[in-house]
Amino acid sequence: MEKTAKFIYFAICYVFFIFTDLYLSNIMVENLTSGLKYSNPVFSLNYIKNTGAAFSILQDSRELLIILSMIALVLLALYVIKHLKSISLKSCFFIAILSAGIAGNLHERIIYGYVRDYFQLNFINFPVFNISDIFINIGVIALIILILLKRTK
Repeated sequence: MEKTAKFIYFAICYVFFIFTDLYLSNIMVENLTSGLKYSNPVFSLNYIKNTGAAFSILQDSRELLIILSMIALVLLALYVIKHLKSISLKSCFFIAILSAGIAGNLHERIIYGYVRDYFQLNFINFPVFNISDIFINIGVIALIILILLKRTK
């Protein structure tokens, strides 16, 4: 596939996932702040304002987390651009998901001063998380799997 077509594919995936993230997050927070309650044995909807990163690290380190997020996004974009000739469409797809997740949390940190989390797992002691966090985890896990599969060939 041509380099330009791969970059367009990456950009479309990125834009789709970031708008999906922001749209669904806004709906979730609007409903939860309007009184929506939901809970079952697997998960609950529980709105919290998270001023840190995963697992409550770097609480109240908004500026540092903004800088780290921006650096990560630039590095991911540079990687995609530099490796357009050799990168697979699967890798483009999962880097786009990862980038959209980072950008979604970055957007909330800049606009609100915190990240809006709302999914809480009830069967395990785990931090409350959001759609951006899901995208980040899907992207990281899928990229690790792709790297491991490539190395075993």
